[in-house]
Amino acid sequence: MSLDHPVLSSLLPVVLLILVGVVAGKMKFVRAEAVRDLTNLVFLVLIQALLFRTMSSVQVQDLDFAPVSLYFAVAAGLFTALLLMQGASSRAAVIALSGTFSNTVMIGIPLVGLAYGKEALVLLFTLISLHALVLLTFATVVLELLSAREQGALGDGEPRHPLKSVGLAVRNAVLHPVPLPIIAGLLYAQTGWGLHEVVDRPLQLLANAFGPVALVLVGVSLANAAIGRNLAGALAISGVKTVLHPLLMALAGYGLGLRGISLTVLVVAASLPTGANVFLFSQRYRKAEDLVTASVAVSTLLALISVTLVMTLLPRIAGE
Repeated sequence: MSLDHPVLSSLLPVVLLILVGVVAGKMKFVRAEAVRDLTNLVFLVLIQALLFRTMSSVQVQDLDFAPVSLYFAVAAGLFTALLLMQGASSRAAVIALSGTFSNTVMIGIPLVGLAYGKEALVLLFTLISLHALVLLTFATVVLELLSAREQGALGDGEPRHPLKSVGLAVRNAVLHPVPLPIIAGLLYAQTGWGLHEVVDRPLQLLANAFGPVALVLVGVSLANAAIGRNLAGALAISGVKTVLHPLLMALAGYGLGLRGISLTVLVVAASLPTGANVFLFSQRYRKAEDLVTASVAVSTLLALISVTLVMTLLPRIAGE
């Protein structure tokens, strides 16, 4: 396979930028205390420009929500199966989220953009705009309800009312730095005004910086991750996330007639490693923190192989 092959030409820049981050982290060029500030730069500035600028020229009628709905149905089914297999506890819910929540932003956007272009990004952004809202809301409600049940069983404090849990989950998912610029850009696009070059040019420069900075940060995080004794569990979760999840998505999509770029983007999205939001969940509920941290790291490394296989095999089944 030559370096000009579409799979290698799209994945190698991602791998090299992550390796730059790993080296920078190991050499302490980027200190651990600076990672949070750089993460804020990525999520509160660079990603805002990229998402708003891309969606500011998209018409609502051009968006296809049917494939995205299927993606969430597959994810919800896998989440539920993983939860029940482990005994329906709050810890099991965090682990189940690790096996279903993809890193669609920091890895998915630059990878899909490099490999498949703007048409694929529009579908990916449609997925991303609902990704946090649907999956994180679903997981938050499940976690809150399970935590309330566990607190009640232990007689530990007054459990939160389920309706309050639902309300807080929906609010936190909507007021999030990823859905907001997508929604704002889409609403602006419907005015038909377009973006003047004076505004569009700086947005473009900021948007172009997103991919490299985000991927370097992934590498820095990997350099600082402690895998250790959680390796076996992390490998199991990573296998579910990067192998089983895309396989289920491919079977469901193909069986229901999806082909071409729609099937390709959804299967690639399912094959991506565990997203950092799962780490935040584990910290919030103090469940499986070390295991989730290791899973994020291991799934990112494993995805270098699994995503390559997925992107190599997809043209044979996706068609056009």
